[in-house]
Amino acid sequence: MKLCKKTLEKLREIINGDNIANYRTGSRLVEFFNELGAHDTYGQGFPSRYAYTDEKLQSINGTPELDKCIRNAFAVIDFVGRIKELDDLISGFNKYMAFDKWQVIRDNDIITFKKLDRVILEANEVNVETGEDEFLKQIFKVDINSMGLELAISDIIEQRLSEIEICIKNNASLASILLIGSVMEGILLGTALMFPLQFNKSLSAPKDRNTEKVKKFQDWTLNNFIDVSSEIGILKQDVKKFSHVVRDFRNYIHPYEQMGSKFSPDKQTALICYQVLKAAINQIGTFRKGQ
Repeated sequence: MKLCKKTLEKLREIINGDNIANYRTGSRLVEFFNELGAHDTYGQGFPSRYAYTDEKLQSINGTPELDKCIRNAFAVIDFVGRIKELDDLISGFNKYMAFDKWQVIRDNDIITFKKLDRVILEANEVNVETGEDEFLKQIFKVDINSMGLELAISDIIEQRLSEIEICIKNNASLASILLIGSVMEGILLGTALMFPLQFNKSLSAPKDRNTEKVKKFQDWTLNNFIDVSSEIGILKQDVKKFSHVVRDFRNYIHPYEQMGSKFSPDKQTALICYQVLKAAINQIGTFRKGQ
């Protein structure tokens, strides 16, 4: 099996455990790859975790060791009590593997591979993985003040919510989604600033490649804020999934991203994203009340 660069980068992220509970230190990464036939030692002068894993994956790409590497990365025994997390991880990885015409399959405790005859992508993953009709029917009370953000920021968010509704009403779906993404990032950043210790100590907190220290909030991505907010109990699982959809569609702020995806969000997608934002505001407010 030989994987493209993007798929290897995703595999590196999973092996390093940067966004999951299975975080591997430098010494643990050495142990991981030594099981695949390497003879490395961990000590002074050891490269960054990212550089080390990248180099190792490139060296075994296209060999039987890569198959074993993937099986070890998704070893079911390492996810006891967290099988749903494992399945979500495999599902996310398969979105990249699809471009290599491969798929990872978990059959109980056995990890196998399936060769695809062509690249298969879902046009709209929201409809496949979630019950969007039920989600849209939920009523969320939008009380911006409940989040406890600075007054100036709350006023800006209030204005943007009004603009979002105008955009949706007038079928400016892409514009509304871009605004929704910016507001989502803003409210999660504001929440992180109120609870810095909890955010920084999260296992999902992004780390600098060279120092392995948690990055400053200004360098976090929307993806980082979503994952950490979910881990510490601010965002519920369903909102987390939909929030990632907001993140993905927000990337269309770059015209080439939209061109590459060959997809234009419609009003239904905009309504789902807006519902996510309202749910997030509601859940942040609930979290604040419990502190």
